[in-house]
Amino acid sequence: MAHLLRGKQAGVPNDLSTGLGPDLFVLDHVSQFGINSRISQIAYDPVQSLLAVGTTESKFGDGQIYVFGQKRVQVVFPLARQASVKTLQFCAEKLLCIDSKNDLSVFSLETKRLLNAHSPPAKITALHSDPTLDYALLGTYSGEVLAFDLDREQLTQFRIPNLWREQFPRSRLTSVVTLSFHPRDIGTLLIGYNAGAVLYSLKQNKAVKFFHYVLPRGAPGGDSDPAQIQTERSPPLTQAVWHPTGTFVLTGHEDGSIVVWDPKDGRIIQARTLQDTNVDKAGPGTFSPGGAAGTLAIKSPIFRLAWCGNQDPDDTGILIAGGAPSTLTTKSLTFFELGRTPIYSTSSWQILTDHFENPKRQRILPCPPETEVIDLCLIPRSSPHFAGAHDPIALVALLASGELVTMSFPSGMPITPTNQLHLSMTLVHPFISHANLAPVDRTRWLGMTEKRQHGPKLLTGGHEANYPLKRFEHRNIVQTAHVDGTVRLWDAGHADEIENGALLQTDVSRAVGRQQDVEITKTSFAGAASELSVGLKTGEVVVFRWGTNKHAGHELPLGENAEQGLTNITDRAEAAVKEGLLPFTLLNENNGPVTALKHSDVGFVAAGFEGGSLSVIDLRGPAVIYSAKVADFIKAEKRGSFRRSSTQAVPKPEWPTSIEFSVMTAEGDDYSSILLHVGTNLGHLATFKLLPESSGRYSVSFTGAVTLDDRIINICPIHAESGRSAYASQAVVSGLRSGTKVNGVLLAVTASGVRIFKPASSKGAHKTWDEFLCDSAAIIRYEELGYALLGLYGDGCARAYSIPALKEIGAIKVDHLLDVRRFSEAIITSTGDILGWKGPSEMALVNILGTGVKLDQTRDTLMNPDLLIPPRPTISNMQWISGTQFVTPADMDLLIGGPNRPPSKRQLAQSRADEETRRREGARNNVYPGSSTSPPPANEGWGAWATRNLNERTEKLNLVGDSMQNLESNSAGWADDVSKFVGKQKRGLVMGAVKSKFGF
Repeated sequence: MAHLLRGKQAGVPNDLSTGLGPDLFVLDHVSQFGINSRISQIAYDPVQSLLAVGTTESKFGDGQIYVFGQKRVQVVFPLARQASVKTLQFCAEKLLCIDSKNDLSVFSLETKRLLNAHSPPAKITALHSDPTLDYALLGTYSGEVLAFDLDREQLTQFRIPNLWREQFPRSRLTSVVTLSFHPRDIGTLLIGYNAGAVLYSLKQNKAVKFFHYVLPRGAPGGDSDPAQIQTERSPPLTQAVWHPTGTFVLTGHEDGSIVVWDPKDGRIIQARTLQDTNVDKAGPGTFSPGGAAGTLAIKSPIFRLAWCGNQDPDDTGILIAGGAPSTLTTKSLTFFELGRTPIYSTSSWQILTDHFENPKRQRILPCPPETEVIDLCLIPRSSPHFAGAHDPIALVALLASGELVTMSFPSGMPITPTNQLHLSMTLVHPFISHANLAPVDRTRWLGMTEKRQHGPKLLTGGHEANYPLKRFEHRNIVQTAHVDGTVRLWDAGHADEIENGALLQTDVSRAVGRQQDVEITKTSFAGAASELSVGLKTGEVVVFRWGTNKHAGHELPLGENAEQGLTNITDRAEAAVKEGLLPFTLLNENNGPVTALKHSDVGFVAAGFEGGSLSVIDLRGPAVIYSAKVADFIKAEKRGSFRRSSTQAVPKPEWPTSIEFSVMTAEGDDYSSILLHVGTNLGHLATFKLLPESSGRYSVSFTGAVTLDDRIINICPIHAESGRSAYASQAVVSGLRSGTKVNGVLLAVTASGVRIFKPASSKGAHKTWDEFLCDSAAIIRYEELGYALLGLYGDGCARAYSIPALKEIGAIKVDHLLDVRRFSEAIITSTGDILGWKGPSEMALVNILGTGVKLDQTRDTLMNPDLLIPPRPTISNMQWISGTQFVTPADMDLLIGGPNRPPSKRQLAQSRADEETRRREGARNNVYPGSSTSPPPANEGWGAWATRNLNERTEKLNLVGDSMQNLESNSAGWADDVSKFVGKQKRGLVMGAVKSKFGF
């Protein structure tokens, strides 16, 4: 009987929720977007073109690893225990992670699962691997270096002791901070301790050189601290990297100094900062004044160094993060473009010193103000070698705030992440200030493909999983407004195939004509009209319209914005956009932040301002057709009393909080018209009528208002008989010319209740929420079974109420997937989808009319087995002729794993491929391979395999001496001595190292 009583009061004759029951409300976890917590690590694989992001553990989520590929390709790896990601590296088909619980986790990119989680016997402070090796080197807090066998998933017996403590017994700072193989000779390892760096030879099993940065008295060093300049000191080391060819070594230190070393004799070639040179020598230095008089600004430590090379690895530059004075508001990246490296063997010491003292160019790669780059990830074009710094095309910088910045390299031009990085990464590039969702017709959205100039794709790896075809004709189009004034639009989908996965982008900063104070508070997207409205905190409303940029490739000068009126901003389009959402008009009301905004599909925009005003724009002009104060059309309530008040009550400030356009017949009319409904923070709901005039424009007239009990959070117009939405659509408005009538009612939802009534001033039916306040609400429809009012409430539940009886149908808990504190920012769609916030930078899409589907974030494919790792660079011919002992990755298997280590899966696969090649060649030539290429005998043991492998390697090395016969015959005799020396060294290399290491 409740629906009959309330239906009669509200003017709804039928029960619109007849077929709905509590059994239909089942939660589906459709999708997640963004990053669950603060980013701590970034890694890139140039072979597979994948980007990995690690996060820290926080109250918003556990630390986990995201691996992103092209388009929407994404796989999420949870850690074995609750922890934060400290170090992240790709190694061939594996992903290595060191977390805050000191676990080494090995993930497979092929199977998309955790292969092994190992807890080493010491605290791990550094991780290093090479894509050609099956080992990962682990630097420890105690200064030792361990080796983990990635194939056998266990620690090996290989161990490098604390070399720095052996050389300097009194040193206390002996933790390993960096590890790096020589870029051309994998048998040489650069170990960076807190106190200095060591060059270690795996071939000789000993430390070759020590790099100890000691500042004598009077030397300014990096920070030029007057209190310490007269004392001898040794700034702690933070980074140690190789020159791309291994000719020099570069170290970074906590005092902001960077030092170039000669690895042959261990001398300092140049010690400098970002501004000064020769800071290791006595001199005045440059002091950075502090914030107060007589104080000194401390310089940031060197967070990250990258010695980059072009396609020619001798053409280099040094990229530096850190080292800037603390008083600078903008701490940008610095790039020393060095040019071609002088030939070491023919250059004087002065030439080498001048090369690093006077770079060809010093570039400043700009970053956002009031932040600092603490880590960076280079994007090489193809090679995974040279420490990931070979011919980079771009870089992704991690800011101290947790945001990301992408820029081209080496120019430093900002690169928009739109359609370059994964969608989830755009939510922290930069952070989001506001988000909204609008249903858009599928065919309309498919046609909205932006044409924008952009560089080559940064991520091309992976393959998306197959999803079912479209579930609904309308797409969930999300609008995200970022703190830099950028608005991006993208399809969140319905757990179905995303046919148009590209993102759209608009630059609101350029549209308003300034770069500062562009904080977006509201957005509204009209999909049928392909128009977007954006409201700012400074009181402007910017309207964008889909079109073709007539000034593509040119940025015209920006003009002034008109006060209290419209400004034509069609010439403020981005130069890179050829077709897309372009600036159209701007309203500068100058009456406080925009608190409510609605862009209708029929050419009207209504905006409410915190100063208490309402403006309506007709885009056919465009022209402002209505502007008034809320107090002008909503009178203060008058309560009768026999007593007179001695004081005059101060009216509370009132502003619009919810705006909606509808088409229906207003109370007392015999025709339907376009209606505008405006709800306020004090619970008033006013209705306006939009009628055409003879001039072709529309007029706005106030019709009436009702008073509700609390702030209005949503206004839902529906057909009284069927329950269908009665929004002002293009089809319905065009039918008004033929006399179409819509018998409609409004559902006005407040924080404490809901009212169903016929506008403009009918009392209708009312219900008050029992225990918890409502934060967000909308009308949903389940197939043909009926309609219901769905709301999010403070107890973490989503509840559905029947229409018009307003009886509870069902409730379901959603607080484990959505943040209850941000329920007011959640958007509910007519299909039962809820897009809400799970954390500061993570959004979740759920559906309460589902089947209990859980989110699977490992469906996409990451690995392409056809993409092979290129061979590792080797030493030059002159180095080989001069006697440099060359160790191959296969030799490293014996040096680290020992002779009793079974062959790895990679070795077995390579052996099978080699044997198949030999078999085919033998069959083609009708001969059997010789002893060195004969197949291994059946049931061969591990020891026999190692012996045979050593013998074959020795035979192959003998071929090197045969290849030198021509050179011997043409030389006077020195080549014969070289050949004998090389042969002796080659034969004794592997066996000598193995014997010394394992006691054989």
